[in-house]
Formats: sequence, structure tokens, C-alpha cells
Amino acid sequence: MSKDWKASDIRSLAGKRILITGANSGIGYHAALKLARKGAQVMLGCRDKRRGEDALSRLHDDAPGAHIELALFDLASLASVRSFAEKELAQHRPLDILINNAGVMAPPKRLQTTDGFELQFGTNVLGHFALTALLMPALEQAAAASAERPRVVTLASIAHKRGRLNFDDLQSTKNYSPMKAYQQSKLADLMFAFELDRRLRAAHSRVMSVAAHPGVAHTNLFQVGDFGAFEKSVRKLVGHAIGAVLNTDAEGALPTLYAATAPDAEDGGYYGPQGFQEMRGEVVDRAIVAPQAKDGSAAARLWQVCEDLTGIKFL
Repeated sequence: MSKDWKASDIRSLAGKRILITGANSGIGYHAALKLARKGAQVMLGCRDKRRGEDALSRLHDDAPGAHIELALFDLASLASVRSFAEKELAQHRPLDILINNAGVMAPPKRLQTTDGFELQFGTNVLGHFALTALLMPALEQAAAASAERPRVVTLASIAHKRGRLNFDDLQSTKNYSPMKAYQQSKLADLMFAFELDRRLRAAHSRVMSVAAHPGVAHTNLFQVGDFGAFEKSVRKLVGHAIGAVLNTDAEGALPTLYAATAPDAEDGGYYGPQGFQEMRGEVVDRAIVAPQAKDGSAAARLWQVCEDLTGIKFL
């Protein structure tokens, strides 16, 4: 049954702490805005201090009196993620919702993280894997302190349907295709969410793992990157066209909000808009999962690869 669910249906989140990566713009910003308006204490996960402070200022204007703070770290640097997590855990504060939202999309040239990983796989997958693993104690702390179950929400994409995990070249060192690398990273994100769900259940944890996708939304993914002037102009036009015909970033945030807060969201669920080809719409429901994303043995292998590359083991 389709869920005619609106952001206004979100219950009071007073006292709840939420971290959203990539919250300075696009879907992350609009999710932060809606959650802050419901009383949550929202941490804006950003890598750029200036952009983060600009977003903080806009949020205070859009949601006066909101409890918002800046969380500066770079998902493309494992050292940065570790440093942030250590400082966060040292404060002994529970974390009720972690939204793994940030992403890099299809830079034309192969770029690397500070640790030498291909940028999309390193940021979209390994950065969020490490962040989730390191913050699990804070999520478990929230689970012990509240009747409501904490959640990890991981953003996938309809692009995962065309993705394939190339275990022989996950870092695209042999052959780099911007879109194929992006599709692979989004497939990996969805498989991570499903494998996290399986492992949390096996450990009898009260923490939930849920996935979502925004459809096709006008976000800064279309504009931010190492592009020439002409391609930047084209991407800007494409983004505006998407916002007019498909989803704005505010509309694209609805599945994220549903996955993060709706009482009906289920463990291991994957939610998205129900419009044409799942690309748009205000109705949120179960999204289509490509067959390759259901491969449990491949997901377990991916998990092992993530542990090996990050040096972090959990669950």
C-alpha cells in the first residue's frame, strides 16, 4: 500500500540527536531543516567550514530557535572521520539517527581520496562505512536510553540498478568510467544497508538499518566537481530542468525523512518516490531493488573489503 506520508507527519523529535552527512545543501539541507523544525538536535556533517557556516546561518533563518550545530569532517579522509568520531564519542552523547547522505557523482576524471581510494567509492562507500562503524557505540547508547529504536539511513540511488560490483577493480584503476563508478558506489551503498541490517539483527541490536533514494532530484551533485566551464553550465541547466520536471531537492528529501522517522519504516527497508520510473512523486513506498543488490554473499564480501580497506571491524 502506498504511503501518502508528508513531512508534517513527523512526530516531535525533541531531545533526539541526528547527524546528517552532506547537510550543507540539497537533500541533506532540506532533511536537516524539516528535522530541526520538529525539535531535533541536528548536526550538519560538512567538510567545508565556510559552506557549513553558510548552511547553519540559513537554517537559523529558516527555522528560528532550532538546535543546530556544525560537525566538520571529510568523508574522503579516514583520519578526518576517525578524529570526528573520537571527539563525538568523548562527549558520551547518544546518537538517535545517522543519515549517510553525502555523495560524489561522476567526476569526469578519476580522482582519489587522501587515502588513495577512487573518490566515489572512497567517499560514498568507505567513508560512510567507517563513520557508521565508529559511531555505533553512540547509536547503541541511544538504543539503551530510549524506547524508540535508533536508525542508520543510507542513501542509495535508482542508479544502483545498472551498477555492478567489480571486485577485481573496485577502485577503477584499470578502467575508469564516471557513471559506472557512480553506479557501483550506489549499489555498494544499498548492499551495505542490507548487510548492516542482517548483522544488526544477528547481534540482537535495537539499531535499525534503513535505505532510501530521492528519485531524480535537483541537487548539487549535478554541479559540484572537477568540471570545465562548459560542462558546469550544462550540468546547471540539467539540474534546473530536473527541478522543474522531476523533483526539487526539497521533494527529494521526503524518502530520507520517511526512512529516518516514519513508524512504518521497517528493518532493511528501501524507500523511494512512486512516480514515473521511481524518478519523482510525493508518495513514498518500498523501492525496487535490483537483483544484484540482493546477493548476500557479495554483500558479505563487500563488507570484508570495507573492513580491510578502512582497518575498522564491527558487527
